[in-house]
Amino acid sequence: MKFSRFARSTTVIVATAVCAAAASSQQPGVAGSELRTQAIVASFNKSKHVVKEKRGVRKEKYLRVQSVPAVKQNPADYSGAYEGTDPRFSLQLRVDRSGSVEGTGYEPLNGDSEVSRTFTLKDGRITGALITATKVYANGSSEPFEGVFINKTVFESPTAKGVTAFGLGVVGKQFQVGGVDLDKLFYQLKQ
Repeated sequence: MKFSRFARSTTVIVATAVCAAAASSQQPGVAGSELRTQAIVASFNKSKHVVKEKRGVRKEKYLRVQSVPAVKQNPADYSGAYEGTDPRFSLQLRVDRSGSVEGTGYEPLNGDSEVSRTFTLKDGRITGALITATKVYANGSSEPFEGVFINKTVFESPTAKGVTAFGLGVVGKQFQVGGVDLDKLFYQLKQ
């Protein structure tokens, strides 16, 4: 008798947990955007520590990049001009208090340093620190645009305080710059 009550209670608890998990995974709202935000932010983190010794000389290289989402109370505070780590990438964002986003920008065409193409951002939305929009090019083609506003801190030694920069980390599009394939870009807010 006790076993069957225990089995029934366990079944009810497990069923409730499974239903709750299924409901939260199907919700495209805040929970989904928080998971996507964390996934994108994680792609901008990096850690490297290499020590080489040769003939009694020790060389050490250290680099740690730590990124965290930068959530602002007023989404309009994300408005501004952003420039990529490569100046051939630029973005101008206009955000209202409700989180609606419009913007313009340019980027190199097919990795060619001499030719740029312009785009506009349509149907943009900010949820927390996550930005989603549709990138529309001058020729009418379009593609999804997704990124996260982050505070990125770079440490060049284990004891360094680090240098922090605010900007927009964008993922999802493959670029070739100087023969290197990139799958993410960091646009820093211009001062």
